[in-house]
Amino acid sequence: MSERVLVKQLQDRADGPVSVSGWVETVRDQKKVQFVILRDESGAVQLVNPATREVGEDATPEASAALALTETISELATGTFLTVTGELKHDERVKLGGVEVKIAGLEIAAAALPETPIAADSGLDKRMDWRFLDLRQRRNNLIFRVQTTLEHAMRTYWIERDYIEVHSPKLMASASESNAELFEVPYFEDKTAYLAQSPQFFKQMAQVAGFGKIFEIGDVYRADPSFTSRHATEFTSIDAEISWIDSHEDVAVIQEELLAYAIGAVADKHGDEIKELFDIDVVVPAVPFPRIPLAEAREIVKARGYDIPRTDGDLDPEGERQISAHVQETYGHQFVYITDYHPEIRAFYHMRDEETGLTKSYDLLFKGVEITTGAQREHRVDVLEKQAREKGLDPEHLAFYFDFFRYGAPPHGGFGMGLARVLMLLLGQDSIREVTYLFRGPTRLAP
Repeated sequence: MSERVLVKQLQDRADGPVSVSGWVETVRDQKKVQFVILRDESGAVQLVNPATREVGEDATPEASAALALTETISELATGTFLTVTGELKHDERVKLGGVEVKIAGLEIAAAALPETPIAADSGLDKRMDWRFLDLRQRRNNLIFRVQTTLEHAMRTYWIERDYIEVHSPKLMASASESNAELFEVPYFEDKTAYLAQSPQFFKQMAQVAGFGKIFEIGDVYRADPSFTSRHATEFTSIDAEISWIDSHEDVAVIQEELLAYAIGAVADKHGDEIKELFDIDVVVPAVPFPRIPLAEAREIVKARGYDIPRTDGDLDPEGERQISAHVQETYGHQFVYITDYHPEIRAFYHMRDEETGLTKSYDLLFKGVEITTGAQREHRVDVLEKQAREKGLDPEHLAFYFDFFRYGAPPHGGFGMGLARVLMLLLGQDSIREVTYLFRGPTRLAP
């Protein structure tokens, strides 16, 4: 068997014998010549075959083989996976990469049905039903190459700064955030487990264990019956936690550096292709990001003509869009930290400022959408228990968590960031379903 060559490697390869494998994107079956566009995970190439339409009864074996090849190509359906051996030729007249392969032999790995269930203009739900076909598109392939680069760059940033990667459990005995939005799972001996809403408690445990700086990229679960473009019941969370901080500002500095580093890596590797396929210019954010206290942000939004209807004092989605528009107009920046949240709208473990009574926390908005919550954590167990009671939580249900802090704990803080939201906004998409490999929501468990 000939060594398989990726399409992207053909331009740098000398003319001569070659073997390529992939799936059929299009077939142009003309009278005298046949063209097949073959796509693999790296790109597309034109295959060409001089058509042999008929042969006489005394045809040579070569002529009969040429007829059989022509007939096989005529019957190829879009999506058929195959391997082609042939002769690579560089020709600047070929629009698709300046190379083509003259077919010598063709081996079908798996034939496709002649009619595909989705088309270019199919709706999002229909495309999600047939996601494995939808993902064959070049732009969708790029989404996950961008995701890979983004995650690799983040890991590089952390590892070069001596962070430890952890993998926290996803089965828990109690809630990790609140008693709401929990998926219950039957466990052994009539017990009930819960799918983790966040690695929050275990990130903090690592600080008490003396790890110093940790990160995790992993799945989390929210039993949230939301049908918005930015919610899912299972999603990938990017988390970090660090010890010996003075305030949430230390966490914010690390996160903005991380994002600038990772987005810079995406721009360097994929910027031109993102521009071609998504018409988006990848802007590497300048640091520091703008910071605006929540109370001030609400006043700015009000001055722009929008009254936030929420009664808890937080921004709603339109408020987030308005304050982000203000930041873009004023500072030319796509990111903004909203800081100084009231304890009523924050988790019980967020530390409170002794002077203002507000939490030492922030939300990070990217192009008008929240992608992160970050905070300094309360590490004093007596204060932590008091704040939990104020939130209506039963300390007995959180006993294992409070035990973390009974034997000493450093001041610490961190953040959690939604990977799909970052990708959605970076690539200018309208829904996280477009940038999630297989989306899970209230009405979707398949494929």
